[in-house]
Amino acid sequence: MLLNYKKYGENGTPVFILHGIFGMLDNWHNIAKELSLNHVVYTIDARNHGQSPHCDEMSFQLMAEDLITLANSLNISQFILVGHSMGGKTAMWAAHQFENHLLKLIVVDIAPKTYKAGHLPYFEALKSINWSELETRKDIDEALQKYESNMAVRLFLAKNIERNADGKFELKCNIKAIENAYQEVVSGLAFNHEMNLESLFISGANSNYLLEEDKENILNYFPNAQFKIVSNAGHWVHAENSKEFLAKLSAFID
Repeated sequence: MLLNYKKYGENGTPVFILHGIFGMLDNWHNIAKELSLNHVVYTIDARNHGQSPHCDEMSFQLMAEDLITLANSLNISQFILVGHSMGGKTAMWAAHQFENHLLKLIVVDIAPKTYKAGHLPYFEALKSINWSELETRKDIDEALQKYESNMAVRLFLAKNIERNADGKFELKCNIKAIENAYQEVVSGLAFNHEMNLESLFISGANSNYLLEEDKENILNYFPNAQFKIVSNAGHWVHAENSKEFLAKLSAFID
């Protein structure tokens, strides 16, 4: 599958950036813009997300293969890979399957372990709300308040709603395929060998996704991994403290 992407910059080492579940490439616009001063940056919509094609099949193996397909289409043989949350698991699996394509790996606030299914209210919201009946972005936010009290999360989810050719709101992600793949998304990754590439695992100080106790297992498979913590940030590390996140990311990439 050929994924939708956006390119920033013209010179330097290629950097691919992968978003998390229900995200899209423009979640990383500000970071990509800064990185593009010294690198060619590609923000990418995962399959069934953003403007990328929809497909019933969705797995970490397929999403890793999608990356290589995109790289080949761009005549890029090697690249630095950054992934957040679901995108971080995709990035780790890409390192496992296609390590020779990766120059460095950056995993943002996720471990290769099993997580509780914390997105179920969002599936319910995105499936059950009749978006075509809503008229304004304020209406969308009010409809989502039943399922999520945090305004930042509601704004994040609302980016999945857009107007169609008839001017009506509709859901643009493939919610059925994402839901069908969700058990794999929250499950642990079954590695069977070490990945020796230089790796950085960045976590938010206020997040519980990547814990101290996860480091031993990560180092079993990524022995060249470093760990950095971004202060005053939760799971959306790159958005909540972008300055410190960017400083740590740039220092590692450069």
